[in-house]
Amino acid sequence: MANGKYAARKLKNDRQKHRWSDSEYARRERGLGEKSDPLDGAPQGRGIVLEKIGIEAKQPNSAIRKCVRVQLIKNGKQVTAFLPGDGAVSFIDEHDEVTIAGIGGAKGRAMGDLGGVNYKVEKVNGVSLEELVRGNAEKPVR
Repeated sequence: MANGKYAARKLKNDRQKHRWSDSEYARRERGLGEKSDPLDGAPQGRGIVLEKIGIEAKQPNSAIRKCVRVQLIKNGKQVTAFLPGDGAVSFIDEHDEVTIAGIGGAKGRAMGDLGGVNYKVEKVNGVSLEELVRGNAEKPVR
């Protein structure tokens, strides 16, 4: 009976030691995801549009995806955010306040053929970008 107790303890100690070779566990324990996250772990963030830019799609696609450079209000970090929807770029001007969220790639990374773009614009001046594109709402004048 006592022998089984020691075996269980040894297994537990081995498991605790070897957990650190699991990269996801090590990153989570050291808080590396939060350190490098511009949104500081939040699901969404507000920011001010600095400029509109076009980013070329990665191979084998050929397109210019419309994006904006956004400076976050909470910490001043700058990120690039994608503008989803046909003609969405016409509803955004410089110095507009936008709400951004993760674009939905695996492990919080970029999605599809948009290298380096991890966020998408959800709202412009408090109004849903999707509704603006569909024509269901008008952008308020600030």
